[in-house]
Amino acid sequence: MKKIAVLISGSGSNLEAIANACNKKKIDGEISCVISNNSQAYGIERAKKLNLKSIIVDHNLFNDRSEFDDQIDKILVEEKIELVVLAGFMRILEKKITDKYFGRMINLHPSLLPLYPGLNTHKKVIKNKDNKHGVSIHYVSPELDAGPIIAQGSIKVKKNETAEDLQKRIHKIEHILLPEVINEICIGNIFLSNNSVKFKNKNITNHIINSYDE
Repeated sequence: MKKIAVLISGSGSNLEAIANACNKKKIDGEISCVISNNSQAYGIERAKKLNLKSIIVDHNLFNDRSEFDDQIDKILVEEKIELVVLAGFMRILEKKITDKYFGRMINLHPSLLPLYPGLNTHKKVIKNKDNKHGVSIHYVSPELDAGPIIAQGSIKVKKNETAEDLQKRIHKIEHILLPEVINEICIGNIFLSNNSVKFKNKNITNHIINSYDE
C-alpha cells in the first residue's frame, strides 16, 4: 500500500472521496497525512472527522515561496510519502519541489486541459459559451497545469447553467475519477516514463473518461 499525502486549501470534498475509497479498499493505499496552507479550510474539519493526520503549513508565515516549499518537502520526507495528490491546493509549487516529485505528484484541475489553466475555469466556460466542460488529472510539472495528462472527464454544458451549477456537476466527476486514478497509480497500472503517461494494462476501465453527460 502506498503512503499518500493529500494537499488541500478549501472544502476538501475530494479528500473525503479519496478517504472513503481507501476505507472501502478501492485504493491500494492509505492517506498518511493531509496538508493545508489554509488554517480555516473546511477540509481540515473533514480530516479530523475521518481520523486523518492533518498539518497546517500557513504560507503567510514564510518569507518566500521557497521556504514554504521546503517545509512541505520536509513533511513529505518525514511521512515517507510515495504519492502526493493536490486536490484543490491553491498554491503554485516551485520547480525544485515539482522536479523532485515528478512522477509522484498529481493534480486535479477543473477544466479540459490544455483549456483554461489557472483559476475561474467555470466562469470562463460560461463566458466563452463552450459546449463541453470537465476535469483533468495530470502529473505536476514546473509549468502551471501543464504536466502530462493522465485522465479527463467531461460533461455537456446545459443551457442557462451558472458557474456554480457547473462546479457542482464537475465535483461529481472528480469524486469518481480521482480515486480511480489514484488506485491505478498505486497498483502500478499508471506511471510516467520519459515524460509520457503509460498504462501497463491497456484495458484499464475508464483510464480516460470521455463523458459523464447527464
